[in-house]
Amino acid sequence: MTMPHLPAPPFGRALCAMITPFTTDGAPDLAGARKLAGHLVAEGCDGLVLNGTTGESPTTTDAEKTALVAAVREEIGDSASIVAGVGSASTLHTVELARSAEAAGADGLLVVTPYYSRPPQAAVEAHFRQVADSAGIPLMLYDIPGRTGTRIAPETMLRLADHPRIVAVKDCSYDLLGSGRVLARTPSLAYYAGCEELHLPLYAIGGAGFVSTVANVATAPLRAVLDAHDAGRPADAARLHRLTLPLTELMMASGLPGTVTAKALLAELGLPAGPVRAPLQPADRATVDGLLAAYEELRSAA
Repeated sequence: MTMPHLPAPPFGRALCAMITPFTTDGAPDLAGARKLAGHLVAEGCDGLVLNGTTGESPTTTDAEKTALVAAVREEIGDSASIVAGVGSASTLHTVELARSAEAAGADGLLVVTPYYSRPPQAAVEAHFRQVADSAGIPLMLYDIPGRTGTRIAPETMLRLADHPRIVAVKDCSYDLLGSGRVLARTPSLAYYAGCEELHLPLYAIGGAGFVSTVANVATAPLRAVLDAHDAGRPADAARLHRLTLPLTELMMASGLPGTVTAKALLAELGLPAGPVRAPLQPADRATVDGLLAAYEELRSAA
């Protein structure tokens, strides 16, 4: 018995929050980005999220962001979707980034709640509506209150669902009950798990898939969880999900940002990565060895 998810996810099910490769001197490595994007699509990514936090968007320029989207679009063609991170603390700047990403070939826009200023819910709603009104491509709202300081409240999310270009959510709220309330009341928002450990729990209650940093190095094992669930094998899905948790814990909950751990492991695997930009610092050798051991264990078990 298969278990289809309807409506069809707008950007696919398995999305990678791709790192931004840099050269050894810290410049954007567009050739490396092309190579990595092609590799991730070949591994099973339905979509790539560029210029997110994993892509070090706080330290890349507007021009670098646009160039990355254009290079990856040229490389992968229509074989996968591209969702471009365009969030900032300024609504006007977000609109500018959205228009540039659209012109560069993005299929969708990842828009985070304005951070640090902690706007009230009416202002949060107005921010997203202004960006959606200014764009010609769909939006994925990014709910991550642990970093922004502001939640997109479920009632706000339900009101935003009436906008024809607001079609998806990257959910890092750590509120499965709140997310479930929205899913139960509107079919128009595709909920993507943005927290690795909640990939399967959110999918099991009607989520659309995931946007994953760990997918930079483990797309196939993560996608296998969704495939098993869709094939009507919940026990297999749970088993495969549990297999991913040791690597997830090391990459996402060891005290280092996922960008740092993903780049460290990609470099060990011979894939484009390069250094991180300050204020981030590279992982030490003991951390890299631990990551590599967990990666090899997952690959051998999955």
